[in-house]
Amino acid sequence: MSAAIRSGIIGTGFIGGVHARAVHAAGGTLTAVADSSPETAERARGRLMAGRAAASAQELIESDDVDVVHVCTPNHLHAPLTEQALAAGKHVVCEKPLATTLDEAQRLVDLADKAGVVTAVPFVYRYYPTVREVRARVRAGESGPLWLLHGSYLQDWLVGDSESNWRVDPALGGASRAFADIGVHWCDLMEFTTGHRITALTAVLASAYPQRRGPDGATPVATEDGAALLFRTDQGATGSLIASQVSPGRKNRLWFSFDGTSASYSFDQELPDSLWVGGKHGNTTVHRSPDLLSAEAAAYVTLPAGHPQGYQDSFNALISDTYAAVTGAAPDGSPTFSDGLRAAQITSAVLDSARSRSWVEVPA
Repeated sequence: MSAAIRSGIIGTGFIGGVHARAVHAAGGTLTAVADSSPETAERARGRLMAGRAAASAQELIESDDVDVVHVCTPNHLHAPLTEQALAAGKHVVCEKPLATTLDEAQRLVDLADKAGVVTAVPFVYRYYPTVREVRARVRAGESGPLWLLHGSYLQDWLVGDSESNWRVDPALGGASRAFADIGVHWCDLMEFTTGHRITALTAVLASAYPQRRGPDGATPVATEDGAALLFRTDQGATGSLIASQVSPGRKNRLWFSFDGTSASYSFDQELPDSLWVGGKHGNTTVHRSPDLLSAEAAAYVTLPAGHPQGYQDSFNALISDTYAAVTGAAPDGSPTFSDGLRAAQITSAVLDSARSRSWVEVPA
């Protein structure tokens, strides 16, 4: 492998652009991009500052000058493209969901382990310094035992029955939409930050619109616009989550409150530069400033306090850690295919619970 890590991105839409900027920020070389057609890839090449437009995803995967393959396509292509990349001996960054079924996700984990390559699934919210601060404080025992873990992830991009894209189609997006797309982010963040693991849950799925209107007329909605969960953890805590893609005015509000017997912590992804810490005799707002944070959290501060640090910065940090792993480092908290499998396990339990209207156990 050359000194600079050489990357190829398959899928050049919004998230492909986020990956491209992160590759450049991490000091990588974006050798090639591929999309649904060579023409689409060529149009994206300059915008993403890539070396060339590959003729196809297969050609990119098989290229000798690509060390890491980033899979940024619609969900139904994640598993087959990732499997091809693993067979070619490439390191892989695959957008979530890792696969649209639990069996496929397990297969990819097994193949990656056999290949001995570095893998990543972008659970990017782990990389906010304020989230790392909660994790450090919980680990240090400041909170006391955590007993109540609750929150929401609300968006509004599907408000209106004429709004739609490929995610609404289960053949392309998978059997779950709102939960598999955003609910798993919240669950990953909760488990990563608190150290708790969900062991049982009960879920209700709902849709705001029975049909959505497109150029070919109205079609039934076969995936959920929102989900509501109750859950229990391996450390005896109780929790709840609301996930919605039809909450007007909520652009990308991932919010949590993790409540212990001595302190509680609240984070809002739309206001990520501050952390609310609650106590019986007073509350504190901790700002994202290295002198106010633990060493674990301060390591991810890239801008002075007062200069907003956001989603792209967190994504840059995730890819930087992934590329450090490629060179032999062992960054703390990097999300791998095992975390993608974990998300698939919880999604499967959510779907099973919604169908059976009962509590379902989740492997811890």
